[in-house]
Amino acid sequence: MNDTPRPDRPDRPGRPARRAQRVLISGASIAGPALAYWLDRYGFEVTVVEKAPTVRRGGYAIDIRGTARDVVDRMGLLPRLRRAHVDSRRITFVDAAGETIGSLQPEQVTGGEAGLDLEIRRGDLADALATSLPERVEFLFDDSIATLDDDGDAVHVVFAGGTRRTFDLVIGADGLHSNTRRLVFGPEEPFHRYLGQVFAVFTLPNEFGLAHEAVIWNEPGRSAVLYAVESSASVHGFFTFTHEAPPPGLLRDPEGLRELIAARYPERVWHLPRLLEAVREADDLFFDTVSQIHMPAWSHGRVALTGDAAHATSFLSGQGSSVSLVGAYVLAGELAVHAHHTDAFTAYERRMRPFAERNQALATGGGTVVTPATREELDARNALLRDPAAAARAMASSDAEERRRTHSSLVLPDYAEAL
Repeated sequence: MNDTPRPDRPDRPGRPARRAQRVLISGASIAGPALAYWLDRYGFEVTVVEKAPTVRRGGYAIDIRGTARDVVDRMGLLPRLRRAHVDSRRITFVDAAGETIGSLQPEQVTGGEAGLDLEIRRGDLADALATSLPERVEFLFDDSIATLDDDGDAVHVVFAGGTRRTFDLVIGADGLHSNTRRLVFGPEEPFHRYLGQVFAVFTLPNEFGLAHEAVIWNEPGRSAVLYAVESSASVHGFFTFTHEAPPPGLLRDPEGLRELIAARYPERVWHLPRLLEAVREADDLFFDTVSQIHMPAWSHGRVALTGDAAHATSFLSGQGSSVSLVGAYVLAGELAVHAHHTDAFTAYERRMRPFAERNQALATGGGTVVTPATREELDARNALLRDPAAAARAMASSDAEERRRTHSSLVLPDYAEAL
């Protein structure tokens, strides 16, 4: 972290001074540090609480595209993130027997723009965001919010570690299973939209000679992926498969989870046996549902939500981190230009909701190239891949163009100029 001045503070010469508001942000992944950055620039006193002992490094790669690229550019992070760009070059598809069908360029699948989109390890993005923050931004690691009491004038917080603090505002940026959302809005179930799939991700040794690429095995409703960020010693393994309902209790039952995965992938083909062996051995196995969050409102009183806590798009959209970066920028800006938090929260939601919902729709538009749900979809995709010219034409279709328009469908306001 650094100790840079606030070039956009509203109390600089020629602008009226505003009493700094104390803001607590829950979550230090993507949305939380991005929000902290902008709030600090606008003169707020910011505290970030994170249940992990430190900013989480590592992880698979995520994409920054469209409007989100403009956000990181305004943060001055674009040169650093370009250097961290992992530059995936192809996605290869294999059939049920493990034989190669064909390959596509990543942007043909995502609807991205070659040479403009950024593909970054999640941990590299989190580290870039955190280290861009000045020392005056307070971090409370290895802790979380236990209770919130919003009395209308302030929010009184008791942390899990026992500390009691008072803040003017609290922002939940703590992900799909947000603790802040639960404390203020109630149980997750009314807001949770299950998309019919579950996934598991883990790392294993790169015994496959892969570099800057992904290889995908499919059967209807099931996929297995090997993803090499670069020519490194390890690769990421993914399993994604349909499941009628969210598997109860498996998030707290690693052995049950491993048994479920093994039962869904009995074939002794391709690298499936090695992937299943890696699942049994992995100490970083992460499992969750493919889900979205849909809420009628993103704020209540002096508490608001941003990022996946408010509007998770799911990884099927390819836009979770990008929408989180944009939401953090808009929320901070609206808080800076409005005298009252209720007006700011209303303006934030009015501006962000159409963008979030349009990106959520990317995940629910039917079958995909990566995860065909039916035998008909899978056969049609495979036939297309066997004809490279036809595949290129299909990937340049109006659907890909619509994805690009969605990625950039919000034009960023210049809040500094409005102050």
